[in-house]
Amino acid sequence: MSTDKNRATAAAILPLVGGPDNITSIAHCMTRLRIALRDRSLVQDEALRALPAVLGVVEDDTYQIVLGPGAVARVTPEFEALVEEARSAAPPAPAAPAARTLTADDLAAQGAALKEAQKARNATPFKLFLRRIANIFVPLIPALIGCGIIAGLNGLLTNLGWVPAVVPALAAIASGFMSLIAVFVGYNTAKEFGGTPILGGAVAAIIVFPGVAKIDAFGLELKPGQGGVLGALAAALLAVYVEKWCRRWVPEALDVLITPTLTVLISGLVTLFGLMYLAGEASAAIGTFADWLLASGGAFAGLVLGGLFLPLVMLGLHQALIPIHTTLIEQDGYTVLLPILAMAGAGQVGAAIAVYYRLPHNGSLRATIKSALPAGFLGIGEPLIYGVSLPLGRPFVTACIGGAAGGAFVGLFHQLGVAFGSTAIGPSGWALFPLLDGKSGAGITLAIYAGGLLTGYLVGFTATYFFGFTRQMLTDLDTGPDQDPDTTTATGTTPKERVPA
Repeated sequence: MSTDKNRATAAAILPLVGGPDNITSIAHCMTRLRIALRDRSLVQDEALRALPAVLGVVEDDTYQIVLGPGAVARVTPEFEALVEEARSAAPPAPAAPAARTLTADDLAAQGAALKEAQKARNATPFKLFLRRIANIFVPLIPALIGCGIIAGLNGLLTNLGWVPAVVPALAAIASGFMSLIAVFVGYNTAKEFGGTPILGGAVAAIIVFPGVAKIDAFGLELKPGQGGVLGALAAALLAVYVEKWCRRWVPEALDVLITPTLTVLISGLVTLFGLMYLAGEASAAIGTFADWLLASGGAFAGLVLGGLFLPLVMLGLHQALIPIHTTLIEQDGYTVLLPILAMAGAGQVGAAIAVYYRLPHNGSLRATIKSALPAGFLGIGEPLIYGVSLPLGRPFVTACIGGAAGGAFVGLFHQLGVAFGSTAIGPSGWALFPLLDGKSGAGITLAIYAGGLLTGYLVGFTATYFFGFTRQMLTDLDTGPDQDPDTTTATGTTPKERVPA
């Protein structure tokens, strides 16, 4: 996407979210432009969804516009620049929302209502805490992806015996970030929880310092990196609370000297003589449990994980998995959980294709599915979830069944001893192929993952095609733009009153 096109996309979005004066903050993650709004009522949801570059919208603690990987990183700076330029000028009157087919509007409205209700339910202290934890790790995803792909390339070159002189250099490039990931986690933790970021990073750096091997912590021998990202997160959190306590009690004249010193000293001592050991035990337990779960639970564990992931996303609980994924990557080089969880997206794609064929006269919904399917194949599921399956109801359940089948397929091979995972978090669907790694070779690993996706597609499609609709739903939904589903049907009977899915 060229710079002019990125700017045009940003310019199209800005008036539809209420103009520059309605925006209080701007950020982005892997796929979404995240905007904090003063007045939610000024946003023109349907006009936003109609923009060619917009794959969907999601409401959470911020208003999130799904643009897709790559595009969002280019559009966001242009959007920020436009907001800054327009702040001093009166914003132009927003254009009227583009007309949409009635049925698609109805589904979009239902999806928006479901998202709003789910957002309210998710605003609990525990889920808000999980969201803050997720905010610590999301900025690390681009580096995890880049280093993960380089690590995979390095492994391929090593196995083939090609360009041996380059292999050590690639190993250093791929491993450098992971060796210091604790520092970045500490920095982001302090930033997220209101402390001084560099102090969080300084305390977390103790964990990876080679000299900790010389320290006797109550008779326990420490190892550099012990505790990993969990230890870094805990250490930085402690540093934030120590710093805030110092800011309250230390005189202003001495604050610049005493506060950072006490923050690093107290947090550092607690980290060395307690947190590193405890976090190390927790990290080891997570790795052991994940291996045991798939080695013994196999297909059943995969079925449960793949089937429940979409509901976990709706409940906001999936964010608790991010530090678990990162811990597994830090320990084993990959997370065994992500390929199984990715099957939820495969079930969603299969379900959407079934909806497309079951409603041949609903042009508006079919157009929505056609535009969202490419993103769905690449693991971006929000447009299909909130624009198709969730407002329809039953297809969301059958999509989960497809995800469960794909997860069971992958889990079965884990139980048979073919363990593999993803070297990074963030991508899903077809985009996960370059990040897969395992102990049984690239060919077998890729074949099993592809088999899982195919299983998810087929079962999601079949379950939705045969069980995703009631007769009343088909009567109400399988109509063209000029047809009224409440009029008399061809059989001479009058459809019953429309019932929400």
